[in-house]
Amino acid sequence: MIHDYVELTKPRLSTLSVVTALVGYYAARPPFSFWEPFYLLLGTGLAAGGVAALNQWMESETDARMQRTADRPIPAGRVATGSAFVLGAGMCMAGLAVLFGKINGVCAIFALLTYVFYLAIYTPAKKLSRWSTEIGAVAGALPPLIGAAAADNGISPLSWALFGILFFWQIPHFMAVAWTYRRDYAAVNFPLLPVIDTGGARVARWSLINAVLLVAVSVWPALTGWCSRAYLGVALALGAWLLWRAVVFLRPETRDTAARKLFFATIIYLPLLLGALVADRLIFR
Repeated sequence: MIHDYVELTKPRLSTLSVVTALVGYYAARPPFSFWEPFYLLLGTGLAAGGVAALNQWMESETDARMQRTADRPIPAGRVATGSAFVLGAGMCMAGLAVLFGKINGVCAIFALLTYVFYLAIYTPAKKLSRWSTEIGAVAGALPPLIGAAAADNGISPLSWALFGILFFWQIPHFMAVAWTYRRDYAAVNFPLLPVIDTGGARVARWSLINAVLLVAVSVWPALTGWCSRAYLGVALALGAWLLWRAVVFLRPETRDTAARKLFFATIIYLPLLLGALVADRLIFR
């Protein structure tokens, strides 16, 4: 029973939000504090988990019709829809209360914007628009701004670079996932690009374009003096590897295999890049 409620919060996705918020926080090089990052972790974790639970509450009908999601707690009947709503709404309100009451209003505003983009815009758009992925990427890129705002009650150019990294990273990451599960999404009539583009050429090109933009944004902190040449070398090496995986995705004869490899490449790329950026800011700057 408890496991099902934990599953509603999508722990892996919520953990990504928490980690990227902490990246935004420590990249700002705040004075040492124990309680501030603790409350940031708590507030962001509550907010991310609450959004995930409300998202599953909103999408329980379509989740039940897709093989990939049919065993989630609500469609599988292990958690009642009302219970899921109460959990999600409660966590969202608690997250805002922690961020506003224990840190500052700016990071609470960015958390509220995450709610709006993810629940009020992205979730309905999945049934209506080919651009829903990009809308969702805005919500997924906001946690670093929450962390940066917690550190200095404001937003620096480096914070926007982190936003760009998260935004452009999500496109090839999700295109690889959606191409792999395109039949599931087609079954519920989601007009995603991998559903519309049955051959996959546009999917692969869009993934490559965003991978190029991701690499460009990732090296920008070094080119503008926010990070060192050591970070630049790491960003270029990781970027070249990710670009190669995106280029291979262009080949129609191996697209299914290449999609899975691109997905795993994005999973490895992001923590290494963000880890290098934070280490560079804390140690070498």
